[in-house]
Amino acid sequence: MNRVLSFFGAPVVLFARTTRAGAREGISWRECMVQLHELGGRSVWLVMSGMAFFGAVLVTIANSQARRFVGNVAVLGPAYFELLIRELGPVVSALLTASRAGAGHAAELSTMSVNEQVEALEMSAGDPYSDLVAPRVVAGLLGVPLLCTLGTVAATLSAVAVAGLAFGVDGRAFMDPRYVDGWDLLAAGLKAGACGLYIPLAAAVAGLRARGGAEAVGAATTEGVVTASLGCLLIDFAVSLAFQLLRL
Repeated sequence: MNRVLSFFGAPVVLFARTTRAGAREGISWRECMVQLHELGGRSVWLVMSGMAFFGAVLVTIANSQARRFVGNVAVLGPAYFELLIRELGPVVSALLTASRAGAGHAAELSTMSVNEQVEALEMSAGDPYSDLVAPRVVAGLLGVPLLCTLGTVAATLSAVAVAGLAFGVDGRAFMDPRYVDGWDLLAAGLKAGACGLYIPLAAAVAGLRARGGAEAVGAATTEGVVTASLGCLLIDFAVSLAFQLLRL
């Protein structure tokens, strides 16, 4: 029970403290740009290549199912495109980002914690929430939606290429937006934004808690990745369920 309360409550408490500290102390936009490069710039290759393989796998599965039930994989294109835009593009891209950026944030902050650099920052009139956490949160809010967009584009283009080259069908069917509406885009944006907020908070909670030595750094890094990834899946489920209940 304590772990469940910590999973949901700790990022909320950290966000409240970070917001209050950022409003009081201000946020270094230069540091925000540095963190945006660390999160977005260093993750873009992983997200785009991973999503390209993901799109190819989905089309291969769609082709297998189409042969059994409808006979033409191109028929599934519009439904596939809606599913990719609304569900799979944001959440899988966010998971890939969490695996890299979440580990990086948690490892960096846990190393600072075990080396007592966080305490030294506080003794020199600094605030770890505004100086360390806030720039990472801003970078997540900006970087993860952008990475989700690029990942969805990569998955779509790979699906078009694989459909045309491997299965001999018009790949443009997998870019057919007839079923995509504003609610799909809103759901995708909410998932990407919420994951962008949660990933750095989950990693910061794990990193700032670390005490001890190298073993604590490793444990915090693992915890940051696991918590951030599970949080992305929970966000995906919560947003999807809310839209289903509202019939949107």
